[in-house]
Amino acid sequence: MEPDVPERSFETPFGTLTLTETDGAIVRLRWGAGMVEDTPLLREAEAQILAYCAGEREDFDLPLRVQGSAFQRDVCAAMSAIPFGETRRYGDLAKDLGVPAQAIGQACGGNPIPVIIPCHRVLGANGLGGFSGGTGIETKVQLLRHEGAASLLI
Repeated sequence: MEPDVPERSFETPFGTLTLTETDGAIVRLRWGAGMVEDTPLLREAEAQILAYCAGEREDFDLPLRVQGSAFQRDVCAAMSAIPFGETRRYGDLAKDLGVPAQAIGQACGGNPIPVIIPCHRVLGANGLGGFSGGTGIETKVQLLRHEGAASLLI
């Protein structure tokens, strides 16, 4: 990471997360440790994620900037509209956006701000689909269970 781009790492039940801020917006969330810097936005984002982990928050109120194509931003907006504890299928989003389901899957995998932009709420036609964060599917299952969507997994 560039030295002038603030990032903040912290522990959650889902693993160590690192947030990155650029020009007053969260641009990335990744699993793994990084720097621990102190900006008002990074502190607020950490507080909101920890409140989510504690079951005290169901959505996020943070400035986000998805760095990617217009299509990537559209898919991220569609994922962000999925309410806490609910899921949609790749095919549902594909139909809404007029693209193949495979393209949705690739965009979900390229989500730069998972958890905050809830790609874990998007499932495959015949199963969980993939997840690029944490330990993969295991982390996706943890997030879905946390949100009370575990009945969908049985």
